Amino acid sequence: MVDKNFCLSSYMAFRYIWKDGMEFYPGFRHRKYEFNQKQDLIPVYDASDIDAGIKVQIDKLYQQYDNIGIMLSGGMDSAILAAYLKPGSHAYTFTSDTDVFDEDLNRARYYCSKYGLVHHLVPVSFEDYKKYTPIVVANNFMPVHSIEPQIYKAAIMAKKDGVEILVTGESADGVFGGLDGLLSKDWTLGEFMQRYNFLDPSKVLSAPVDQTELYEKHLRSDGTVDVISFISDVFCIESGGSYQNAFAAAKMPYYVPYANFKLMESLDIERIRKGESKYLIRALYAMKYPEREIPEKIPMPRPVDEIFRNWSGPQRSEFRRDIDMASLTGNQKWQLWCAELFLNLFD
Repeated sequence: MVDKNFCLSSYMAFRYIWKDGMEFYPGFRHRKYEFNQKQDLIPVYDASDIDAGIKVQIDKLYQQYDNIGIMLSGGMDSAILAAYLKPGSHAYTFTSDTDVFDEDLNRARYYCSKYGLVHHLVPVSFEDYKKYTPIVVANNFMPVHSIEPQIYKAAIMAKKDGVEILVTGESADGVFGGLDGLLSKDWTLGEFMQRYNFLDPSKVLSAPVDQTELYEKHLRSDGTVDVISFISDVFCIESGGSYQNAFAAAKMPYYVPYANFKLMESLDIERIRKGESKYLIRALYAMKYPEREIPEKIPMPRPVDEIFRNWSGPQRSEFRRDIDMASLTGNQKWQLWCAELFLNLFD
């Protein structure tokens, strides 16, 4: 079914089109990421299980590929994976003219030095966004997450370096309790909608379509939101889909070791709420880097705050004329910019 208004509203709220069969234009058919549909997931009780499971997976990859690379940030997830790669493997870290990547870059340099990886910097600029965003939006027939042009650029750089497959730390947050902001309390429907919406459609679109239905699918009988099921059914689809689309557009195979694990015991929510998000990943990081403090989570940086600081906003009729641009974050401005670019390409 073609419903541009629904698709725009869904993208603003969730950064993907959640309802099957909805498309922006006739003949369009976007792909929705399927998270954890495998039946042979690796059971996990403790950090040693993750350690053994990653080793088995990477060893199998080396039976298929000679040149394995990694998307390496400064966070725990990719830092852990770097420990299993052979010396001389290629690692890719984003950078820009701003300081948004500095902390990531310093940590990534250390990881590469420790394990003998060849470190490549992937500069990200507004020119890159203008060059690569049309490619990734066209590949999935919808506007995209702001990390996708960056991932695309890193992937094509890796191909030139002879890398056959890229390993990423994606999915660790969804599997191992990394989204401590969402897990921080028991949310009512209204509270959680306000907390989670990436950008409220009613504040930016001329014809917004209410998106409450998806939230209501995850309500408990007591009126609170089942955040764990929401993360699995909504966040992980959006997050995983961003990687899937960017790598597909670049025609670069990629591999996500953390997506192949299954926790055999329920997440210890109280432990997470006391400040120990991803406690099993923290324990494994301490095993691999006993000489370093455990880094707090840094979402994959994007230089959008600086790039869109003075952007005046969208001009098309699909968007409200009274948007308070000064109140929006760089990522929210990116969504508006990307949506308008997408509409201009295909309308």
